[in-house]
Formats: sequence, structure tokens, C-alpha cells
Amino acid sequence: MIQNAWLIPVFPLIAFLILLFFGRFLKEKAAYVGIAGLGLSFIVSVMVLFERIGGETYTYVIEWITFGESTITMGYEVTPLNAMMLIVVTLVSLVVHIFSREYMHDDKRIHVFYSYLGLFSFSMLGLVLAPNVLQLFIFWELVGLCSFLLVGFWYFKPEAAAAAKKAFLTTRIGDVGLLLGLVILFNQTGSFDYGEIFAAVENGLINDTLLTAIALLIFMGAVGKSAQFPLHVWLPDAMEGPTPVSALIHAATMVAAGVYLVGVMYPLFLASPTAMTVVAYTGAITAFFAATMALVMTDIKRVLAYSTISQLGFMILALGTAGYVAGLFHLMTHAFFKALLFLGAGSVIYAVHHRQDIRDMGGLWGKMKITAVTFLIGSLAIAGVFPLAGFWSKEEILASALLNGDGFLFAIALVTAFMTAFYMFRLFFKTFTGEYRGGDHDDPHANDPGVEAQGAASVAEADNPRDDSVDQDRVPPAEDHGHHDAPKENSGFMTFPLIVLASLAVVAGFVNAPFLGHQLEGFLIQGLNVGAQPHGELWLAFLSLAVAGGGIALAWAMYYKGAIAEDFFASKAPGVHKLLINKYYLDEVYVAVFVRPTVAIGRFFWEMDKSIVDGIVNLIGRSTRGTGRSFSRGHNGQLQTYGLVSILGGLVVIALAFVIRGYFG
Repeated sequence: MIQNAWLIPVFPLIAFLILLFFGRFLKEKAAYVGIAGLGLSFIVSVMVLFERIGGETYTYVIEWITFGESTITMGYEVTPLNAMMLIVVTLVSLVVHIFSREYMHDDKRIHVFYSYLGLFSFSMLGLVLAPNVLQLFIFWELVGLCSFLLVGFWYFKPEAAAAAKKAFLTTRIGDVGLLLGLVILFNQTGSFDYGEIFAAVENGLINDTLLTAIALLIFMGAVGKSAQFPLHVWLPDAMEGPTPVSALIHAATMVAAGVYLVGVMYPLFLASPTAMTVVAYTGAITAFFAATMALVMTDIKRVLAYSTISQLGFMILALGTAGYVAGLFHLMTHAFFKALLFLGAGSVIYAVHHRQDIRDMGGLWGKMKITAVTFLIGSLAIAGVFPLAGFWSKEEILASALLNGDGFLFAIALVTAFMTAFYMFRLFFKTFTGEYRGGDHDDPHANDPGVEAQGAASVAEADNPRDDSVDQDRVPPAEDHGHHDAPKENSGFMTFPLIVLASLAVVAGFVNAPFLGHQLEGFLIQGLNVGAQPHGELWLAFLSLAVAGGGIALAWAMYYKGAIAEDFFASKAPGVHKLLINKYYLDEVYVAVFVRPTVAIGRFFWEMDKSIVDGIVNLIGRSTRGTGRSFSRGHNGQLQTYGLVSILGGLVVIALAFVIRGYFG
């Protein structure tokens, strides 16, 4: 079956094409087309994985372009890393497709939504299977396009349209660096194939300075796609898309593409200690930075968005400290429990028919038991509680930072792990415990100074006010901000994916558990020279548990027991709280430093074009028209006028001849 791995991206592509041409007729049945396509891809992915576990890497390529001594190929390749990724992408995509059947059923454009999901799944799977970095880049850009389409799916909402543009433009910044890195890399090696590139690096064919530059340029692509500081600002705004989109592309797959890029190019990064240091510190800063903002957010999806950024930072930190397996292991476990948390948030949003503010929720434990229990499992997993999946992968990241990093990186990782446990259980207690607070206040954001700080998105929204004539029926019930009946548990289409993901959040970590011989590690490092992988001692596992327990206990004391006032820290440090709730004012800084000057320069050149360039062209045009009109007066069709002009012209010619011959001299 491994020879037929090319079928994995083809199935969702077929689903996309079917829905593209016939989706309007299928309407709600479009969901089953998408589910069938991803179901087949998942089945084939499982078969490919089992065959790859007991076999060798399989590569199939054909010559695409040949010029000089260089040949560019296209095809597919099955390695241990992408065999694991195929399972992650197809499984998460499948459960999101199933979940969306109920979540999006009232949307009149549901067939369009499923066609976009199919195109995204095809693009992401094509990226994973790529046998060379050029083919990866092609699908990388397709993934970015799909993100734009899905974030802006409700394009009639100014916030969604602005978020889609912001995501597209911000990630393009990183993509420019990636493209430059690939061009320089090809210039040095004459190939885009992974094997030839790594052989050139190993043989010292690229000097150290240039190698570092190439690695950092390629890393720019990962910074943009995986929302690392300072290009992270697009991801929270991308929550304007439907919640299943957040679960799929902004938690489990697309944002993981940057981590995958670093993983697939890892021998290149290992050859540059400077690049590895930059990668490690970027990840650490991102993890800490995003976690601080997650502490104060009140929108359920934005808490999870900043959590995603922070966890991606953990993965990058691990890779930068030679924790190849640790970073990729966390990529896998995070995909399961973060998709679970996002879909759980979607289940809540759908059920309460209310705004996404957690201050409007509460008391849902007894009303939505399946959602509540599975969300609790996801929260425990991401906090790193034994024996759930997040415990095993986060402990390996801590070991990597401790053994191969420095004290600063390890301290940041510990503090971030504490904050992760705290903000996730703040979210859990505010949402599921206490009494239901739906409708307690008319404007849930009235006292939130951060709501006005939407950065570039706010600027775009100000220039594009809402059109009240828009057909608001196209917004699904989950986005309805009115007050409705008491919430209740959703249908099986929404709860079944939660149960599947919760099960994986419990058991997925055992694939690399030390008492089972680190099976995933042995699989991932086959044929790779990535050095010995760091493993922590027993005391580190207990320290990790203690940190997670401390965060959970503090959240319990504040948001469940009430022993500590919820505004205790905000009242003690109001300036810090305001800084966090306004996201360090980074959006405003970017608008002031980049957006407005760019717009001003554009307007200046537009005025120059209109006044000078167009002015010169218009002057020539007016002069030509004026001259033509002057001459046209002599061509009025009157014979006597023509005769007079001929006589006068003849006299002028004769007079000139006399002058030239000197008859008047």
C-alpha cells in the first residue's frame, strides 16, 4: 500500500472537485462527500504507517524540469516523520469534517465550506508527502491560500474579511524569507531534494556563514506559518473564522507546518549552532509571551488561540535545543488535545447561542456532560498531568531545555508550563462550573480595554463599516448573539469527535513512554543523524507535575473556590493587566510603524501618478485635441473657403520663393 500513498491527498481533492461543480445541488449532503474523502485518506494513511513501521522509506519521483546539470523532480515520499504526520492530518481533518456537519448545517454555503476543507486537506497532505523542498513550498502556498479562504469564509463580516487579509499578508512576510532561503540553497547545491541538500551540508560544500543565513531565512517561513514572535499577531484574529476551522488549520495542522518544516530540514539547522540558538530563543520567547496574554483573555477561542501560539513555541524551543523527537512528539500530542479543546469550545458556543465571552458562561457541567468531561480531559492533557498525552511530550521538552539549553530557557519553559495549567483551568472553571451566567450583562466587553485593540484588523474594519443589508441568515446559530433557551448537549455529530479526540489525548503519549522503550523515538530517528535525544530523570517528571498542579490549584482557588479574588492580580498590577489585555500593543505598533507609513507612501505615489504622470498624458491629449480642433475649422465643407485658403496658401508659397531667391533684397 505504501506505493499508493499518493492516493491520500487525491481523495480530498476529488471531494473538492465534486463540491466545486455539484455542491450547490448537494447542499447539506456536501458534508458526506467531504467526510467520505477524508475517511478514505485516513484508512490509507493507517495502512501506509503500518507498512512503513516495518519497512524502509519509499520514494517515487519523475523528472519535471531539466536545465544544465540540474533536474527538478516531482513525486511523493514516505518517511517516518511524514508517515506520522499523515495520521495526524487525516484523523484531525476527519473528525473536524464530522463535527462541522452539525455546526455548519444552517449555513447556506455549507457546500462551499466543505469544498474549502477538501482543498485544504489536499494541500496539507501534499505538503507532507513532498519529496523535495520546492514541492513543499508549492503546497505551502496552497495551504496559505486555503487559510485565507476559510478564515474569511463569513466574508460579509468586516472582522472576518480583515482577519483573512491580515493572516495572508503576515504569513507572506515569512514566506518571502523562505523563498529567498530556497533560492540561495539551490544556488549552492544545485538541487531541491532533501538527500542531496543534506549531503552537501555534511560534506561542507556550504560555508558556515551562508549556511546560517539559509537556515534563518528558511526559519522565517516557520515563524510566519507557525505564528512565532513577532509574526504571531495574525493567529488570534484568525479566530473570526468558523470554530471547526480554528480546530483544523489553526491548532492541529496548518500552524504545525512550520514546525514540520524545521523538522524536515533538521540536518541543515543542526549544522549551524547560531541558527539553533535563534530557533530555541524564538520558541521560548513565543511560548512565554503568548501564555501571558492567554491569562487575561475573556473570549474562549482567543484563550485557545494564544495557547496554540504558546504550545507551538514549546515545539520550536525543543527543536532548537536538539530535542528533535521531543518537538515532533509534542506536535502530535498537541494536535489531538488542542483540536479537542477547540471543538469543545465550538460545542459550547453552539449550545449557548451566545457571545464567546467566558463571563457569559458557567454552570455547563451539568447541562453538557460529554462536552464538559472531554474538555476537562483536554485541559488536563495540555497542562501536563500524568498519564495524559501532554505530560509525556512536555516532560521531554523540559528535559531538552535543561540538558541542551541553558538556565534561562529551562526557567522560561517551567514558568510557561505553570501559566498553561493556570489559564486552561481558569477557562474550564469559568465555563463549566458555578451557575450559568448567560445574559448577565448586555455588553460582555464593556469593561474590556482590549476589545478596541484589534490592530491592523481594526483599521480595516474602520474603513469597511458593516453593511446592514447583508443577509444575516447566512451566519450559523453558533454566531447568534441573542439570548435563547438554556443550553443542552449537542448531537452525536458534535460529541463523537470529542470522544475520539479525548481518547487520543489520554493514550497518545504512551507511544513514546520510557517504560515502553521510547517507541516513537526509535521510529522517527531511523536513518537520521540527529544525535542522542535528551531524556529527563524521575525528579524532572515530578517537578513538571508539581508545576502543573500549582497552576491548577491557583486557578481552583480563584475561579472555583473563590478563596482569592478574581481581580486580585489585576488590582495589584493594573498597568501589567492593561498591557496584557491590549496584547502588548503590538498591533498598534505594527499599524503605526508599518501599515500607516505604507498606506501614506502608497497615497503619495497615487497622487504623483494622478497629478504628474496622468497630468502629462492629459496635457498631451488636450494639446492634440486643441490642435485638431483648430485645423478642423478649416475643413468645414465650404468650397469658397477651400478656394480662399488655396489662393492664400499659394500667395504665401510664392512670397517665400521670392524671399529665398532674394527678389526683395
